[in-house]
Amino acid sequence: ESCIFDEIREQLDVYVTFHKGSTFTCSNCGANSQPVYDIADYYRTWRHLNFMEYPCYIHAELPRTHCEQCGKIHRVRVPWAIKDRANFTTFFDAWIITLAKDMPMNAISRLVGEHDTRLWRILHYYVDHAIEAQDLSNVTMISVDETSSKKGHNYISIFMDPEKKNVIHVAKGKDSTTWKECKERLESKGGDASKITEVCMDMSPAFMKGAQEQFPNAAITFDKFHVIKAVNEAVDKVRRNEQKSCKDLKNTRYIWLKNENNLTKNQKEMLDRLKDCNLDTAKAYRMRLTMQEIYQYPREIAPMVLQDWIQWGLRCRLEPMVDVAKMIKTHYNGIIQWFSSKLNNGLLEGINSVFQAAKRKARGYRSDKNIIAMVYLLHGKLDFALNQ
Repeated sequence: ESCIFDEIREQLDVYVTFHKGSTFTCSNCGANSQPVYDIADYYRTWRHLNFMEYPCYIHAELPRTHCEQCGKIHRVRVPWAIKDRANFTTFFDAWIITLAKDMPMNAISRLVGEHDTRLWRILHYYVDHAIEAQDLSNVTMISVDETSSKKGHNYISIFMDPEKKNVIHVAKGKDSTTWKECKERLESKGGDASKITEVCMDMSPAFMKGAQEQFPNAAITFDKFHVIKAVNEAVDKVRRNEQKSCKDLKNTRYIWLKNENNLTKNQKEMLDRLKDCNLDTAKAYRMRLTMQEIYQYPREIAPMVLQDWIQWGLRCRLEPMVDVAKMIKTHYNGIIQWFSSKLNNGLLEGINSVFQAAKRKARGYRSDKNIIAMVYLLHGKLDFALNQ
């Protein structure tokens, strides 16, 4: 009907009406050429994409049809917005979702001049609908890891399909009940708990308990990343204990924990000087290298070599390494399962890193609901195509 640029408010207002005698498709049953019954709203408003640098608003009359086929009265659907979604057009929604993948919501709020609560509603609407449309019927393996959601002991557990490499469930906390939630979510979307053959996790007793209760047919794989991490931490404990009596070990933490090809020239020279000395740290370092080598062995040989390493660790008289050897002995079956499943949580660790970076940029999220929505947005591989 008209386009008016308001110089005072610096915005473009587009007014849309319909011709008398027009007919519309019934928004309930889809019957064509239904007559107008009345006008439900006079000039409802939607925020659209900017015109140049200025906000653009669509104001439209919303007629209602009295359908002869279904006998009901319904508002006509407009082509620029999702049914029953007021305030913003579909293009504006898409713009916000695109920005949210790379920017904190409070920064988007400043950029577009809208309160961030309204923008979070956009994100939740599309994420929630996309989650409802997920098909998990082909999931046969699950990887899980926890990450902090805010300062203090606040965590979320992220469950992932390692084959399709997408997040399938996010739960508050990191206890065994998160597995029950995952199972319920899986089965509500066409999955079958009895068809889950492999699960990959760290050595959390709560995760082990939950996986065994909810997915009894699944073999448990303990992620090799966490095994190597435990060995690295033990090596560093040995170094910290020994540096009290050996000044040469001060400020050498990373030369014992990095792989040699990642060391600087000076670090490499220092390692060459110390690694063959009669030091407990050097002994622990050699044990660390051996553990890394074990993961290069074929499945037929690795169990025997790992058993030898456990015995070496139990006899080494280095308390941190003895503790690691006991831990590996306790979780032996799950560690050896890696040589069959080859599952690891490397991708989940990457997801955690991306999420933590997003959380830092946002200076935290106000609620767990927002946190979970961001994880799905960034790594759910969701389909945001909604039916009008």
